[in-house]
Amino acid sequence: MYKYILRRLIQMIPVLLGATFIIFAMVYALPGDPTIGLCGERPCPAAFVAEFRDKHGLNDPLHVRYLTYMGNLLQGDLGTNFRDIKVVDELAQRYPVTTKLAAMAIIFETVIGIIAGVLAGIRKGKFIDNLVLVSTLFVISVPVFVIGVSLQYTFGLKWPIFPATVGSDATVYRLILPAFVLGSASIAYAARLTRTNLVENLRADYLRTAVAKGMSRPRMLGVHALRNSLIPVVTFIGADFGGLLGGAIVTERIFNIQGVGGFLFTGIRNRDPVSVVGTVTILVLVFLVVNLLVDLLYGVLDPRISHD
Repeated sequence: MYKYILRRLIQMIPVLLGATFIIFAMVYALPGDPTIGLCGERPCPAAFVAEFRDKHGLNDPLHVRYLTYMGNLLQGDLGTNFRDIKVVDELAQRYPVTTKLAAMAIIFETVIGIIAGVLAGIRKGKFIDNLVLVSTLFVISVPVFVIGVSLQYTFGLKWPIFPATVGSDATVYRLILPAFVLGSASIAYAARLTRTNLVENLRADYLRTAVAKGMSRPRMLGVHALRNSLIPVVTFIGADFGGLLGGAIVTERIFNIQGVGGFLFTGIRNRDPVSVVGTVTILVLVFLVVNLLVDLLYGVLDPRISHD
């Protein structure tokens, strides 16, 4: 297993370099003047613009800027953005909030999605199966900002069960509603994926044989059918965690959450490549590590899978 982990860590290096370079090149290619707004409503003086471009290396070729960025990254420095704020300090304050939000969304996705998928799978063609299929299709079809605004109005304003906005006090209770909104589409996908795989495994010959030999239905479902059905679900949930971290922009804007999504949105709006690239770099690292953990979890779910 240790050789497998080392091999995967080595494979992460070109992925990280390629992903960060593409993002780096695309962000710096965005049109617009990054000095707009730094001097109020008036254009910045030419001397200020020249000093600003020299300070942030905007006059250097792209490959020189990228090598400089990667050199600083190896030292744990994500750079200083155009507002003279260290990106690593800003992310250190915001990442715990977004991570908590994404983790709660994953919990909703895992618990609700798998339970709904199991109920639909074992009751194929019945009312609960049709209910799960129709409701999940509806959730997938509706944009997340529509779901967010609707639930915010319903359970935050009309029936104030949860706070309508989060603000700087991001407690678990205040994050329940936005976490559900963030994971709503993922809940639907997880439920449908669980249901599809469970129905397929229930028709497998080895389960029919187990039942014919007298194995109880709860053991057949819980130990054999469900365990094999969860392998693709675990893959989806693991990959989805990185997506939830990066996709929290809309949810954080709706519920006024001071997280990474707002910082990333501000960086894009202000044409601040340092903030954007630093944020995306951390997202890529999280995504790679989570995928490694998911691959290691395969061996727990299916003993036939070996990492030796």
